[in-house]
Amino acid sequence: MAQTILITGAGSGIGRSTARTFIAAGWRVALLGRREAALAETANGAEALVLPCDVTDAAQVDAAFARLEASFGRLDVLFNNAGQSLPAAPIDEIAVADWLQLSGVNITGMFLCARAAFGLMRRQQPRGGRIINNGSISAHVPRPGSVPYTMSKHAVTGLTRTLGLDGRRFDIACGQIDIGNALTDMAAGFTKGVTQADGSVKVEPVMDVAHVADAVLHMAGLPLSVNVPFMTIMARDMPYIGRG
Repeated sequence: MAQTILITGAGSGIGRSTARTFIAAGWRVALLGRREAALAETANGAEALVLPCDVTDAAQVDAAFARLEASFGRLDVLFNNAGQSLPAAPIDEIAVADWLQLSGVNITGMFLCARAAFGLMRRQQPRGGRIINNGSISAHVPRPGSVPYTMSKHAVTGLTRTLGLDGRRFDIACGQIDIGNALTDMAAGFTKGVTQADGSVKVEPVMDVAHVADAVLHMAGLPLSVNVPFMTIMARDMPYIGRG
């Protein structure tokens, strides 16, 4: 039987590209996101389980995972991908409401989806599965004016490390993919100019988002006795080592 994966944030960007890659590879794919029409567009006529859901809402997340369990019977992989960013600004110019909205998606949403996946993987037979969290280069080093996003992605790293430890006795593996300058709508600004650590604005190299999808497919296809705790994939010449 084909393996199963649930992808959050599947209505656009990295989530959409990854979903289409897994569909093409013959996986049974569940698409989770806020906009049902966007999820249907991601499926593009292919057979996929569409799960409209706000990841910040615990009841909606639990209901979506219950639908997945009823439809697929099990979950082999969660790609915990949904996230958002904010315009660059110093911390005192960031509205508290904007911080709460971002942290609701990037931290609480990640927690809720990982929690639901962990519980399902723990009780299903055969037991176990894999959780792949979408981190970021910002899980390691920040961009100027990125306090909310950088804080959230450091939190994702803590989630990954702890689940990787706690999951061992339940045959649950957990890893993180840290992505830099993959060309999506959210990252289109890299091609126009991005503020650097010295205050200058420069165009940055980007990479095709398909490379990210292929990397997630590789991580997902490993046996549960093997794990990639952290993978960094980035446009080769983007500022990271020596970012400033």
